Amino acid sequence: NSPEIKKWLGKVVGAEAEDLSRHDKWLCMMYPRLVLLKQFLREDGVIFVSIDDNEQAYLKLLMDEIFLGKNFVANIVWQKKYTISNDAKWLSNNHDHILLYAKDKNSWRPNKILRTEEMNARYKNPDKHFKGEWKSTPLHAKSGTNSSSYIFDNGVVWTPPTGTFRRFNDESMREMDKNNEIWFGKDGKATPSRKTFLSELSNDGTPSPTIWLHTDAGHNHEAREEIKEFNENNPFDTPKPERLIQRILHIATNENDLVMDSFLGSGTTAAVAHKMYRRYVGIEMGEHAETHCQTRLKKVVEGEQGGISKLVNWTGGGGFQFCRLSNEPLFAADGEVRADVTFAQLASYVWFKETKMGYEGKGDSPLLGVFEGRAIYLLYNGILKDIKPEGGNILTIAVFNSLPPFEGQKVIYAAAREKGLWCDKHQIIFKQTPYHLEAKQ
Repeated sequence: NSPEIKKWLGKVVGAEAEDLSRHDKWLCMMYPRLVLLKQFLREDGVIFVSIDDNEQAYLKLLMDEIFLGKNFVANIVWQKKYTISNDAKWLSNNHDHILLYAKDKNSWRPNKILRTEEMNARYKNPDKHFKGEWKSTPLHAKSGTNSSSYIFDNGVVWTPPTGTFRRFNDESMREMDKNNEIWFGKDGKATPSRKTFLSELSNDGTPSPTIWLHTDAGHNHEAREEIKEFNENNPFDTPKPERLIQRILHIATNENDLVMDSFLGSGTTAAVAHKMYRRYVGIEMGEHAETHCQTRLKKVVEGEQGGISKLVNWTGGGGFQFCRLSNEPLFAADGEVRADVTFAQLASYVWFKETKMGYEGKGDSPLLGVFEGRAIYLLYNGILKDIKPEGGNILTIAVFNSLPPFEGQKVIYAAAREKGLWCDKHQIIFKQTPYHLEAKQ
């Protein structure tokens, strides 16, 4: 009943409520996005989500619910920082998490990572074995059925540690012992282990570990230096290094696969996917979609040599589309085009509908462009400086004759057209707005 204790308890409960509210708001933001991203995945697709310690535990539970716990693949620990923060109040934070889930774990198999010189350097040949360099590996495993002891030819009795089992049966153990493939240490008294020979390892590589050191997957400082190559005056707060994304794409995809990054940030995923000959879609709401992502991809196409360019022998090429989504819907609830929609806005919609490409015109001509041998026109909102009902939004013979000419098939969007067979004569495919825009779909 102490007033001081009640006051203290009130502060504690209030602080906990505020903390839970912060997590709750973040989870409410992430939930619908993750549900939608799951729908985009192929049956053999996977999703990687980078997260720090503040939300990792909450995100793991959320993804268990959306993707199902049985499709959890790994919690990868990435060493984002290799230096120690001497001014850290508690511990120096040097890692982030990358949660990996499959849409269907049974349908996906990761690519192996290529062996590095550092990996191969761990193999030695101190006893001059005829098979070459080797590394000692345990004879026991976490699962199995045989936990009995084994007696080697030199009299050493080996028993798997409590709770573990033998990796090999008696026949295999005898064969390895006979061929001097068991290591007992320099003094012959160490716990027996198997010699795993470098020459016998698969050329396809090795399974990825779940701890990614900065030497293999890059670090934050490296990422910031990469950003300076194309935007020195406007740094990005939390970029990812290209080597990190390279490892992810190498494990999860092959050439020409489609990669999506719904939080594109500084454009690292798109840049790396382009250099690795993957198709990609990047989504970003901030202004850095233009100041960073678009600028960076232009540099990539030109053949910039930062990031992983030298590692993958990138010299430039290819292209990309930069699309800007409208903040307001183009269509009213009844399917009609909204009265305040500009010509340029509707032109972008029409062009994408016809080509599945982003519109790069200025929106100052009824001829939007030519795509695959056909010209695409739009008559709307007085583009011909005549908005009378019988004027510029209606396709008449007189209006047609005033359009920029094109020899070949023409697709013309307009509110209506003059009757008659003259459209066939001029190779015109007429599409009436708004009905052929399929706005309600």
